[in-house]
Formats: sequence, C-alpha cells, structure tokens
Amino acid sequence: MMTSPLLRPSLHHFLSLRLLGTAAPRAVERLAVAPSQGFAADTLPVALTFEDPSAFRVKSFGELLRALGVFQLCSVPVLVNNCGKLMSVARTLLGKRGFALFLRPSVYAQFVAGESEGEITHSMEKMSSLGLCPMLAVPIEEDLGESTGERRYNDNLASMLECVDMSHSNAWSKDPMMQLKITALLSPELCVKLTTLLSEQQYDLDLLVRAMDGEPISFPGLQESENTHFLCGLQRLNKVGETSANKVRVLVDAEYTYMNPALSLVTMAMMKKFNRDGAWIWNTYQCYLKESRSLLLKDVHLSISESFCLGVKLVRGAYMDKERKLANSEGWSEPVHESWEHTNDSYNGSLDILLELISRDPQRYRIIVATHNEESVRRAVQRMGELGIDKDGGSVCFGQLLGMCDHVSLTLAQQGYLVYKSVPYGSVDNTLPYLVRRAQENRTVLQGIRKERDLLRLELHRRLRQGLRQGS
Repeated sequence: MMTSPLLRPSLHHFLSLRLLGTAAPRAVERLAVAPSQGFAADTLPVALTFEDPSAFRVKSFGELLRALGVFQLCSVPVLVNNCGKLMSVARTLLGKRGFALFLRPSVYAQFVAGESEGEITHSMEKMSSLGLCPMLAVPIEEDLGESTGERRYNDNLASMLECVDMSHSNAWSKDPMMQLKITALLSPELCVKLTTLLSEQQYDLDLLVRAMDGEPISFPGLQESENTHFLCGLQRLNKVGETSANKVRVLVDAEYTYMNPALSLVTMAMMKKFNRDGAWIWNTYQCYLKESRSLLLKDVHLSISESFCLGVKLVRGAYMDKERKLANSEGWSEPVHESWEHTNDSYNGSLDILLELISRDPQRYRIIVATHNEESVRRAVQRMGELGIDKDGGSVCFGQLLGMCDHVSLTLAQQGYLVYKSVPYGSVDNTLPYLVRRAQENRTVLQGIRKERDLLRLELHRRLRQGLRQGS
C-alpha cells in the first residue's frame, strides 16, 4: 500500500505547489488529466441540477408532511436559536413521557433512526432500499466542564463497540462507516491541555501507539492523574480501532480549535497503527478554518513519511459562531475565514487536492465529500469524471445528515454515486442534547432549506392533484 517510486516525485511536486496557498486552485487546473489519458468529453457526467421533486417520490405522504412541518419550524430563527430552552420548558410542562410522545413523531423521527435495534434496522433497511448508506453516530460527546469520569467513559466505549458491531453485522452497506467523537472517550480538559503542550513540543506518534498497546508511557507535561487518564483514553480508542479494523471505517469528528490539535494527534496515531493496508480511521478537516488547507497538506505528508493510508472527511464546519465569540473574548485573531466565499474557496481547493491524490493512488487516499452545498457536490462529480475516478469505487463518497438535503442525496444515489447519511440513534433523552447542539451549530443550514421545502411542496401538490384525478 506504499506510494510507488513512480508516483512519489510527481506527488511531492504536486504537494509543494499546493503549499503556495491562494494559487492552489490554478495549480490543480494545470494538473488536470492530460489528453493522453483519453477521457473524452462525452464520458463526463451529466450536470446535476438537484431541481427535480421526483427525487421525493420514494417518500410516503406522511413523511412529506412531517418533513415540511419540521423544516417550516427550522426556518424560524428564534425557534432554532432557543431550541434548547424551549425543549426544556416543554419537557417540564409535559413530563418525560408526554415530551417523548410529542417529539417522537416529529423532530425525532425526522433526524434520528430510532432507539431499539428493531427501529434502527427498519430505518436502515429503508435507507438501503433507496441506494443510501447509513453512517451510524452514537450521540455522545462532551465539552469543557462536562467531564464525567472513567466509569462513564468506559460506558461510552461499550456504546461505541456496539455501534461497530451493529454497523458490521447488518447488510446495510457493503462498506460500513461510523462516526466517533474522541471527547466521548477522553476528557475535553485533557485535550485542551494537550493542545497547549503541543504548541511547545510535539509528541512522537510511536509513543502514542505504544501507549495504545498498554505500555505505561509517561508523557511530558502531564501530571500523574492526567497521564493515567490519557493512557486509559488511548487504550479505549485502541479497542475501537482493533474492533473496527478491516470491518468498519471510523470517521473521527473534529470539534473546537482549542482542542483540535490534540484530537488530530490521537487520530494520526490511530491511523499509523490501523491504516497500514487501508483507510480504516479517518480525520475531519473543517474548511471554514483559515489553517485547514495547511493542516490537510501536513497530514498528507505525514501519511507518506509514516507509511499509512489517509481517510478524509471534508466539511465546512459547524462551530463558526462559538469560534468567533471565543476569539473576540480572548483577544485572539479569528481562526475562521472572513466570508462565505473564502470558506467555499477553501473547501473546493482542499477537495481538488484530495481528488487529484485519489486519481493517482485510490487505495492510499479516500474522501467523503460531507456537504449540503450543491455547487461543491457538482464540482466533485465533475472532477471525478475528468480524473477518471470511479463513482462507485469507494475512494470518493458523499455525505449528508439524516433528514436533510435528501434532494441531493437521492439524486446522487440515483446516478450511482456512493452516498452516506449521518445517522444518530438512541432514546429521546440521549439524543436530545445532540439534536440541540446540531441545530444550533447548523442554524444557517437549517434556515437555508427553502429549496428542499419548495421541492417537497411540489411533490406533495403533485400527489394531491393525482389523488383528485383518480377520485373524480
């Protein structure tokens, strides 16, 4: 699985060009597929418009009504911005059982697969029948001040291992994936301290790998209790890696900039151990961050020097408001791009990097184009055609959230592309904090779903007219 001698010189030349920063998109254009490779214009994919409401014909009448109702609520800023408080009040007034009965057929059913194994299986089988692949997500995470102790982290580990087993043991996808938040297994406080330490000195990946294997490593800069917790956390992550290797691809989520360097360090160590023969552990790159492209290039170089395969989940990012507020309050320079246009350029530039690398070595590099942005999806499809990347080869897939952006997901699936939906599951109580956070983080996405709402209405009206004609 190593990079071939023939590939390595051109790859390093390619990466050095990318380090020029803003000139990167033009560099990629110059590195497009040469005419000698023989991809004729008529082999390129038909332009995707995502304007056809017939994509929703697979949905039941009730599902159309539910989606329209939920999206109508999600388009009201005051409801999204205060959804946590509103749900807390509703739970107090209705009681635990009444609140669950209210939420289950509406918001919960729209964005969550279910609680019992039977409910989850039913949801996943329906998704599979539509040509979509589930990417299960255990709705467990922590932020600063929420740490719960080793016993809770061990319980979280058991939930993660159940997720691995559920993803692998069912025939929902030929190439199963799941999501992992490291802060479900390692305290955010330690991740923040490690990030501070990493700004002064780098930890050798070999040390982390040895610690994963049970060796009692003493990490510089950590107190004894912190070191003990770090060792326990690494061994929990090692258990996830051992259980999932060669069976389920584990996509590690990025979180906040004040802990991301520590999360990336741990993820790279997992890659070094488990990605020798394939990309089983993946890292997430948030393209709304100014440093995202340099981080991606650094990890590409690291994967070459350490001889492991690189899996990339490419997102724009969901913590913009919090990152800006934190930077302003601490007097830091803002880590996020100044405008939406800059973020788009960052995303598309990083996308071009990965697609070019995949066209050269599809076994070493993989990407999930995790976006609801139609233009980026079209760009990825177009570049795949130009570079001769198989739409169902597995090296490139697309990802959207369950219950959202179905007009994009279903259209892609109907065209034969690999599409995954991020699928949280669990009880109303367990998924509620997750849903509230996702709603607040994705408020701009939720408030911008007018097009999907309009397409749902068109499909609903078509069915009503059809029903009236049949009844007359």
